[in-house]
Amino acid sequence: MMEIESLRAVAVGALHGVDTAIIVYFLVLNSFYAVLLLLAIPELMEHWRISDDRNLGLLRGADVIPPISVLVPAYNEQSTIVPSVLSFLTLEYPHLEVVVVNDGSTDRTMELLIAAYELYEAPAAYPHVVPTAEIRGYYRSKVYSKLTCVDKANGGKGDSLNAALNAARFPYVLAVDADTLVERDALLRLARPFLLGEPVAAVGGTVRVVNGSTVKHGIVTDARVDSRWLPGIQTVEYLRAFLFGRLGWNRIGGSLIISGAFGLFKQEHLQAVGGYDTGSVTEDMDVVVRLHKHLRAIGSSDAVQFIPDPVAWTEVPATLSGLHRQRERWHRGLIATLIAHRDVCFNPRYGRLGFVAYPFFLFGEMLAPAIEMLGYAAFGASLLFGIADPEFALLFLLVSVGFGFLLSLWATVLEEVSFRRYPGMRDFLLLVWFSVIESFGYRQLMVLFRLQSYWKYLRGDRRWGSMEREGFITAADNPVDTFQPSGRY
Repeated sequence: MMEIESLRAVAVGALHGVDTAIIVYFLVLNSFYAVLLLLAIPELMEHWRISDDRNLGLLRGADVIPPISVLVPAYNEQSTIVPSVLSFLTLEYPHLEVVVVNDGSTDRTMELLIAAYELYEAPAAYPHVVPTAEIRGYYRSKVYSKLTCVDKANGGKGDSLNAALNAARFPYVLAVDADTLVERDALLRLARPFLLGEPVAAVGGTVRVVNGSTVKHGIVTDARVDSRWLPGIQTVEYLRAFLFGRLGWNRIGGSLIISGAFGLFKQEHLQAVGGYDTGSVTEDMDVVVRLHKHLRAIGSSDAVQFIPDPVAWTEVPATLSGLHRQRERWHRGLIATLIAHRDVCFNPRYGRLGFVAYPFFLFGEMLAPAIEMLGYAAFGASLLFGIADPEFALLFLLVSVGFGFLLSLWATVLEEVSFRRYPGMRDFLLLVWFSVIESFGYRQLMVLFRLQSYWKYLRGDRRWGSMEREGFITAADNPVDTFQPSGRY
């Protein structure tokens, strides 16, 4: 009997110790998120002040802004490729070219491109600065002189971006996803640092969710929040990540992530770091970390920035299976990138990158799902032993769930008082509703999805997984955008 009581006492003490550690962990983590939010407010006000049409007018006629090559990797994108490419071709920017790379698609992606843009095969006149998979052919358009298409064997997204990088003629390159719709003036807004005379290595813009919105001629003509719970909650996630998450990092020395769906880079820096890692499943994060290290190594003052008002729209998963594949891959890539570049952690050579940014992503983003699951397990064990602590349960909910709700709600309010891309009251109420329900079921699913990435990383799994697109909701009078949602992702 005494042994049982002793074991019980040990179990109670251990559980209380675990409970305390978990509470402290989430309190510190969410307090850092709150700091990012506070730092984002002056950044947002500054960008808001200089984002008016008068400054855009200066950019339209300025000689200081450089030519830009838009890099578009595409694999099995038949449902969105034609309107997406059209949106890139019609961007409002003085000097622009679009380089589309068909990465060995097995659907009608290349066929649709040839038909829609009257492509013809052209001589191979591009250098191979960065090695890539076999190039099958280069194509030019009879109707758009600034369009180049590269047809190549399948090698993955990073390999496709490298092929596009080789074919790019201009000193700055914009990496986008084929299912991304870039707003007409987004490149002008993204080029604002050039007008201000700031040294730039890379600039990221805001990515928003297109699901539920109407697209015409490659433009989002009616921005709406999707009323379905899965795309709707992801809309809140994207607002939270971009409106204060990445804005706050501007004041701390730059984030480790520029979205692969919408990021501008100086071409010479990308070539200097060897282009994109073809073995990475999150090539966007990996290349930014290598870029930070390269800039430190050469003593460059070029900055990595985020600007909130250039907007690109992307389609997010509308099914749990699609979301599962995406989030597991994202977290697996995060783990792989952080471990590959572990020499950055607490390294004085890298300054705030080594002492703030890297540790946050390592101990915060990477470990968060494991710690949160440990919290659920500890509470379950306390129920099993009959020693459940109501105070721990309440504190755990407050610091892990309640705090997340407040951050989501604040991001929704920031959107409403600043850019208001969703003009209707219905959209605002939907965003509030999704902020409320995100923590009940959806958050726990994300923890489970991300937990699987640890095991897959240890197994050396580098698969991307298939991603089916629903396609854009298009205007009925648009003969080009005649794609109908398939109901799958």
